[in-house]
Amino acid sequence: MSVLRAYEWFRGSRKATVAAAILATLLTVSPVAALPGDGTPGAAGVGDSYFPSAGNGGYDVKHYNLDLTWDRASGRLGGTATITATAIQPLSSFNLDLRVLQVSSARVDGEAAAATHSGQELVITPAKELSAHRSFTVEIEYGGVPETLGGPLERIGWIRTDDGVIVANQPHGAPTWFPANDHPSDKATYTVSMTVPDGLTAVGNGLLSDQSTADGQRTFVWDEKRPMASYLVTITIGEFEVTESYTPDGIPLYVAVDPRQSAKAAPVLDRLPEILAYQQAVFGRYPFENAGAIVDNLPDLGYALETQTKPVYGSAPEESIVVHEMAHQWFGDSVTPKTWADIWLNEGFATYAEWLWSEHDGGVTAREKFDSEYRTPADGAVWDFPPGDPGAENMFGTSVYFRGAMTLHALRMKIGDEPFFTLLRSWAARNRYGNVSTADFKALSEQISHQQLDDFFAAWLYAPGKPTKW
Repeated sequence: MSVLRAYEWFRGSRKATVAAAILATLLTVSPVAALPGDGTPGAAGVGDSYFPSAGNGGYDVKHYNLDLTWDRASGRLGGTATITATAIQPLSSFNLDLRVLQVSSARVDGEAAAATHSGQELVITPAKELSAHRSFTVEIEYGGVPETLGGPLERIGWIRTDDGVIVANQPHGAPTWFPANDHPSDKATYTVSMTVPDGLTAVGNGLLSDQSTADGQRTFVWDEKRPMASYLVTITIGEFEVTESYTPDGIPLYVAVDPRQSAKAAPVLDRLPEILAYQQAVFGRYPFENAGAIVDNLPDLGYALETQTKPVYGSAPEESIVVHEMAHQWFGDSVTPKTWADIWLNEGFATYAEWLWSEHDGGVTAREKFDSEYRTPADGAVWDFPPGDPGAENMFGTSVYFRGAMTLHALRMKIGDEPFFTLLRSWAARNRYGNVSTADFKALSEQISHQQLDDFFAAWLYAPGKPTKW
C-alpha cells in the first residue's frame, strides 16, 4: 500500500491508525448434527499478534470460486462462494471470516452443514467430521449490503463510489464481501465472476477469462492462477475506459480508468511498460501472467493498494506511486509476509524501489534519498518506532516505509552493490508465491554477503531511536 494525498501526512505523523468498525451479527442456518469422532474445531484465528481474530486454523484453502451479482440501486451483493481446501487436522468444525452479510445455506462436499455466524466468525459444522489431509469443498450462499471498514484515516474492504465500488482489502477487509480465511499466510488461487448492470465494468485480478451480456446485465469472469493473499483480491466496479495492450516482452496489460481521471492518468500509465522492464532487470522475472492498473474517481480515498496484477488507485497516481505499487507485485504479492508484524518487507522494499527508479530515471539518487532521510532530527517521525515490529497501530506509519527503505540502502552500503542486487533477485526468485519472515531475509542476506548481520538488523529494524552504528 502507498498513500496518495495522505502520503505527506504519513511522513509527518507519529502514527497511522488502522481501525476496524465491525458490526456483529448472529445467524444460525440449517442446523445439522455432527457425528462424534476424533475431530476438534479449527481455531477461530491464526494467532497473528496484530489481528488475533484474523484467519482461521485447521485447514489450507487452495481455491476460491466466487459467483456474485451486485445491484447498483440497492447496493446488495449476493451469490455463492465455493471454497476448496485441505484439512490439516481432523475437523469437527471450522471457521471462515465474514462480516455483516447473511448466510442462507452452507454445504460441505454437497451435504447440508450447520452455519453459525457471530461477528466476523462464520462457524461451519459439516454433517461428517473431516479427516486430516482430506480435500473438501464448502459452498456458501450469502448476500446483503456490504459495509465498509475504517477509521479516521482510511476506508477498507467494500467501498462505494458514485458509480460503483472500489475493493481494497488491506489488511482485513476481504470478509466485508466474501467468506475467507483472511490472513496472508493462507494464499490461494481465485476465480471471481461478477455480474453488474449493463454499462459498468467489473475489474479483477489475473486474466479476464469470460465476458457476456444478457438481460441488461454484464458478467465478467476473472482468473488469478497464482497464489494470492485475501487482502490483495479486488473486483472493482465502475464506468471505466479499458485499454488492453502488451509490453515489448509480451506481458499483457489491462488498464481501466475512470473517464474523469483519464487525461491526468495517461502520461503516468504510459510509462508502465518502461517501469516493468526496469523492475524486471533489477528484481527478476515479473511473477504474474498479466499486469495493469485500475484508476477510479475517489480522490479522498487517501491511498493506493497493490491488488495483485492490477493495483487500485483512487485517482490519477503520481509516477512514484505506480513504481511503488508495481514493486509490490514482487515484494508483498508474490513474496508475502507470514505475519503482519513483518510488513516492512512489503513497504520498505516498495519505497526503496521508488528510490531506485528515481536514480535510474535521472532524478535524485538512492544515496541522496538515504542521506536526506538520515538527516531527519532524532525526534522526527521516521525514528518514532523501529519498523521490524511496529504494532498494528503503526503498521502504515512513516518508519515502516522510510526507515524500512533506509534499512535496505544501509545494507547495500554494508555488503556492496553486487551482493545486494543479487540478494534482491534471489529473495524474489527463491520465495516466489510463498510466505516469508524477516528472519528468512536476514539468513539469505548473511548467506549471500558472507557477513554476520545480527547487529545490523537489530540496529535498523528493532532498536529504538536513530541508528548511529551498524
